Formats: sequence, C-alpha cells, structure tokens
Amino acid sequence: MNQTNPMLWVALFVLLCALGFVLRQLKALTVRLNLAYSTPFGRWTLLMVAGLIAILGSGGLIAHFDLASVCLSWPFCLPDQWFPLSPFQWVNMAHRFLVLMIGVAWLFYWQRAFTTYREKTSIVVPATIVTVLYLSQAMLGKQLVEGFPTYLVVLHQVTFLGIWIAAIVLTIGVGRAGLVLEDEVLRMQSNRWQWSALKDFLLLTKPIVVALLLVTTYAGMVVGGQRFPSLSLTFWTLIGGFLAAGGAGAVNQYLDREDDQKMQRTQKRPIPAGRLTPAQGLAFGVGISLLSFYLMVAKVNLLAAILSLVGFFYYVVIYSLWLKKATPQNIVIGGGAGAIPPLVGWAAATGSLQLSALFLFGVIFMWTPPHFWALALVRRSDYARAGVPMLPVVRGEEETRRQIFVYTVELVGLTLLLPLFGLGGVFTLIGSILLGLWLLSAAWKVWKKEGNKVAWKMYRYSSMYLAFLFLVLMVDAVM
Repeated sequence: MNQTNPMLWVALFVLLCALGFVLRQLKALTVRLNLAYSTPFGRWTLLMVAGLIAILGSGGLIAHFDLASVCLSWPFCLPDQWFPLSPFQWVNMAHRFLVLMIGVAWLFYWQRAFTTYREKTSIVVPATIVTVLYLSQAMLGKQLVEGFPTYLVVLHQVTFLGIWIAAIVLTIGVGRAGLVLEDEVLRMQSNRWQWSALKDFLLLTKPIVVALLLVTTYAGMVVGGQRFPSLSLTFWTLIGGFLAAGGAGAVNQYLDREDDQKMQRTQKRPIPAGRLTPAQGLAFGVGISLLSFYLMVAKVNLLAAILSLVGFFYYVVIYSLWLKKATPQNIVIGGGAGAIPPLVGWAAATGSLQLSALFLFGVIFMWTPPHFWALALVRRSDYARAGVPMLPVVRGEEETRRQIFVYTVELVGLTLLLPLFGLGGVFTLIGSILLGLWLLSAAWKVWKKEGNKVAWKMYRYSSMYLAFLFLVLMVDAVM
C-alpha cells in the first residue's frame, strides 16, 4: 500500500472528466426543464451540487481501492504526525478536507436559504434536509473509520442517497422559484437573521411537554439498567430525546397552524402569530428530528434511535395527520406517542427491551386520556372552533368527566401491578398507593363538580403525578 497504484491516477483523471461531463449535462437539463439560476443564490445552488458530485467521486475512489484501510485514525491519517506519507493517505486526507470545506459551505448556504427565502418551502425544507444529512453523513464516516458495526455501512449509503434526493428536490425548487436579482437583494436586506428568533424556535419544540417526556426517558434508563447511567450516555440520550420530541412538536405546530389561529390557547404560537414562517417551522422540525436519529445511532445505540424515530412517526403521522380530526378517541390511541420515551431510555441503558418495559409504556398510555381531557374541558370552545372532535365537544362535558375518573381508576390499578412484574418493590407499591389516592381525589372532584377550576387542577396534578411516580420507580431501582 505504500507504493503508488497507477490505476489510482487513471481513476482520478476519469473522475475529473466525468465531473465535467455531468456538469455540462446538468446545464443542458436546466434548459429543457425551464429552470433558471440567474441570481447569485441560484448559481450558488449549482455550485453546491457540484461539490456533492466531487465528494461522491472521491468517496467512490476510496471505497473501490479500499483506501480506508491505510487511514484508520481521525481526523489525520497518522495520529503522531501532521502530514500523511503515502499517496493513498493523501487521497484520504484530500477527501476529508473536501468534506469539511463543503460542509462549511452548506452551513452558510442553509443560513442564506433559511433567512432570505424564509417563506419558500421548496427551498428551505430540502436545504435543511441536505445540510443535516450531510453533517450526519460526516459523523457516520468518522464512526466507520473507528470500526463501528456493519449496519453503519448500510446507513452511510442510505444517507448519501437521501442527500442526493433532497439535493435534486432543492435544485429543482430553486430553479422553478423564479428568483430575481433585485428581489434577492431586497430579501437579503430585510430578511436578516434575528437572534430573538431562538426563543420562537424553542417554543416550537413545546419545551414544557418535552421536559416531562425527558423525565420518563431518564426513568426508563434508571429502571432498565437498575442503576444511574453514565453522564455521557445520559447526555446523548436526553439530547437525542429532546430533539426527537421537539422536532415532532414543531412539525405538529406546522400541521396545526390554521387551527392554532382559531384557538385562544395557541394563536400566539410562533407560526400562527407570524414570527416564523410555516416553511421555517417545518424545516426546523424535520431537521432536528433527523439529527436526533443520527446522534442516537452514533452515540447511544440503534434500538434507541429506531424507537425515537417510531415516536416521531406515531405523533406526526398517526396522531396529528390521521387521528386528531378523525375520532374523539384521538387522545386514547394517540397517547402511544408520549408513551415511547421510557422505552427509548430503557433501550439506551440496556440495548434491548423486556416485558417490564412495556408496563412503563402502559402507564403513560393510560395516563394520557385523563390528563389531556382535563385540559380539553377547560378549552372546549377552542377545540369546537377549530373543528377538533375532542371528547367534550362530541359527547359533552358530563361524559368526559366520567371518563376521566374511569381512566384514572384503571391507571392507578395498573400502577399497583408494577411490583408483580419486576418494576420496583414495597417502596414502589407504597408510592403508587399514595400518589394514586391523590390523583383519584382530583379525578373524583372533576366527576362530581362542574367548572374549569377543578378540571385545571386535574390537568396540573396529573403532570406532577406522572413525574413523582417515575421518581419513585427510579429511587426503588437504585436502592
């Protein structure tokens, strides 16, 4: 491997010729499809695509000639020297340098797209996807150099395919957007990045809801591992969980933007209030959700990453797109989305799932209806205006109050069974009884008394109940 392979130089020459040919064909294709790239941003888009082609070619050379085997350290080929010695190592270093430079360029490109063309979904969303997938691809490449499992190789290839699909969509979106130089200059002057927007992006993640989900995630880690997890594992699992849940919340707000304008509780959210565009909200949600998956794969494990992706799909597709306006049982079935985080934590700590973990899922699944129906009682008129068939809107307040008590009884009964299935012992049983009596008292008052005051207390108390219950499980697990 220390001698230069003549075929390598031939391949490099062929690669350069192929790159020139592809670029000429792309130019001809833009004419046939009536795509225009007359502005600086449009030409920048084509340049970024050319950079991806160059990376594809250099990466293909490394894979074909098995050049990765001569550069098994990161970021430099030789850990004790600053400069590689052999031509093969130079090719590896050139590829890595190219990846770095184009990655930085994509970050700047994304920032320009996200601000200058903030309302154009066909530009903002694919630009975000390409950027996130590109950075994730580089992260996977680092892991592969360090000798990670074979499934990363497959994910590495699938990710590159995803980058190309998003890049093609972006290129077509920019070409068909009808960009005009004068308009672009005005946009650059008026649509500048505002740091105050960071607060709005945080609000898109529904941070209060996510905070409770992270409590259940960490509890799943402690209960599953029967000990406190390491700081590193805790950090990456909770960061991944925050991004996944926050991304789902952001996409949900994008989907509900028209309904949110009709509801007093939600009309001041960033998208309906006009502080962020729908395109920005969707791009942000999809982007951080993708980033969550790749961080979990690289820093936690594949099972935890898949479960977090399932949670995103459940909340966005099954609940938001399908169930929410289809049935008054939307919260009952959709509660499964919020019940997945403890499974993520369990899988992060153990690398597997057991039957006991499903009881944590069941607890949150049963907790969700009485918790959310209490809020729906308070905001009944909001949901009626938005056309959302929540239980109080469809079956009335009296039936909803009765169902809150019924589900609370079933929830407390389920928690009393936890010690029988290996989740805690006497401490958990006592805690479940005391917390259960507290929640049953609140649910009884909701059933027997009318008014929003008792329903609002039930909503607040149920949130505290879940946090305290999982705290009891954690304490019992490490005792």
